[in-house]
Amino acid sequence: MKKLIVSLLTLFFGAGILADDVEAARLGGGRNLGAQRQVTSTPKQATPPAQQQPATAPQPSGAGRWFAPLAGLAAGLGLGWLFAQGGFGAAIGAFLVALLAGVAAFALMRLLSKRRPQRAQMHYAGVGNETVAAPPPSQLPGDAGVQPNYRSQFVSNIPADFDVEAFLNEARRNFQRLQQANDRGDLARLRQVTTEDMFNTLKDDAAGHSGAQQTDVVTLNAALLEVVTEGELHWASVRFSGSIREEASAPAEPFEEIWHMRKPVNGSSGWLLAGIQQPS
Repeated sequence: MKKLIVSLLTLFFGAGILADDVEAARLGGGRNLGAQRQVTSTPKQATPPAQQQPATAPQPSGAGRWFAPLAGLAAGLGLGWLFAQGGFGAAIGAFLVALLAGVAAFALMRLLSKRRPQRAQMHYAGVGNETVAAPPPSQLPGDAGVQPNYRSQFVSNIPADFDVEAFLNEARRNFQRLQQANDRGDLARLRQVTTEDMFNTLKDDAAGHSGAQQTDVVTLNAALLEVVTEGELHWASVRFSGSIREEASAPAEPFEEIWHMRKPVNGSSGWLLAGIQQPS
């Protein structure tokens, strides 16, 4: 009986260790590491185009309703004046010229009043529904399956002059390079792009790896959530998602996590990975 219990305990803990090894194949092992932040904004999907409303017959404007009575009144007064003067010679010519000039001026004012609101409407037409062409995917090795980033889909706390596309393209490359460095146990590479606290944690993880690892990033999406300055540091949070294969014979599994990167305001170093956060 005692031997049976010992055997079961050995099997149980051995299975747990193997599970940890499998889970640790991805950089960070799918857990929270390093700096954890409360991101103040989330990606916003592009607004779908508004449905077209059925066309309706144009309604007569208020000016149109008054035009006919006023024209009739003016004509009646003019004719009455002519009859009172007893003639239709030069007087009728002057009257007709004045009447035509008035009608032309009225028509011109109506035309201008219609064109002004149309100009304003055209200026804002399509805002929020535009399609932004994505940059071509990188041809670097290991970038197969990387999805393009659409800046127009996100409304975030990001400076207007921040080059979102260039930053996300580099972030995607670094995501894959770090997975490869983690597989190789390349501590020198990990040290170059991580903060000291983050590197120490990843170094401890690498020491616990048994045997060779192979992490394949099958698909990868990147969304920039925010870029903020706090004290002497710039912070950038990127949400990665997609599918990843952590064993050569295993199917790709979906994943999603947020990487927090920081950079000194004084420019003494570049962006360094400071934390990995799992969505709650």
